[in-house]
Amino acid sequence: MNLGDELHKLQQLHQTGALSDEEFAKAKARLLDEPPPVSGFDSASSMPRAADPAYIEQQTRQWGMILHLSIFAGYVVPLAGLVVPVVIWQLKKSELPEIDRHGKNAVNWIISHIIYFFGCLALAFILIGIPLLIALGVLSIVFPIVAAIKANNGQVWKYPLSIPFFN
Repeated sequence: MNLGDELHKLQQLHQTGALSDEEFAKAKARLLDEPPPVSGFDSASSMPRAADPAYIEQQTRQWGMILHLSIFAGYVVPLAGLVVPVVIWQLKKSELPEIDRHGKNAVNWIISHIIYFFGCLALAFILIGIPLLIALGVLSIVFPIVAAIKANNGQVWKYPLSIPFFN
């Protein structure tokens, strides 16, 4: 809770009568006199959070999962399923090195999916492409979900059938 929230909470307690004028003044003065906590540091230790391996691992898992699930943004906004994962990958890969592998795998799958889509579309004229398009549609939903779950478990999952454009 930040200072503004604490002051708002005190004000509400004062207005409801739970705190007298004197108690409110003392509590407010105590809040305002305390130095603010130093951001970027974990309260349990003096180590900055950015250097804490557990924090980096947790952030990598979270951003890896978000990166893989962001492929679904393309179902809401055209081309967002391509742009959003690339943006997350490029912004986070220097901060969280493991995100680089997640990003490469996701982008390899996106590009492969586009190639497979147009190949199946061409084959649809001889009818074999129709079941292939259905299978590709199922895989385009299942693969990012599996990759997101694996990322949340701390694993890097290479999408099956993806062409390795980025290694």
